[in-house]
Amino acid sequence: MGSSVSNNDDEGINDINVTPLVDVMLVLLIIFMVTANYITNQAINLELPKAATGQDTGATNLGFSIDKDAKLFLDGKPVTYEELPQIIAARKKEKPDVQALISADVKTPHGDVVKLIDTVRRNGILNFAINVEVEAQ
Repeated sequence: MGSSVSNNDDEGINDINVTPLVDVMLVLLIIFMVTANYITNQAINLELPKAATGQDTGATNLGFSIDKDAKLFLDGKPVTYEELPQIIAARKKEKPDVQALISADVKTPHGDVVKLIDTVRRNGILNFAINVEVEAQ
């Protein structure tokens, strides 16, 4: 029993045309790829020092970064040392046991890292960690 083919033009088109759907999806894919590339280029470029004993510190409330040119960032935004006391005081009101994670490029001068640690400690944050890249063993 074979199927019969009808040449009746009164029947509507019963198939879904997927060509426009594929076109739209390809355009969305291209837009996603371009924006994803733009977002990753906005990150602070740090080459963290390597350490065999590095470990995950868990949740951190303040994320400090110092790039190789000794520019200071707080949670990815540029900040000055003069602004830190007010920012830290505001965070300590929200959460008294605030912690800090300090990430510094390997080419950052040692004095700049010590200056940040000193500033953080003078403003009441005694719990802080130095971010490193864990070496493969």
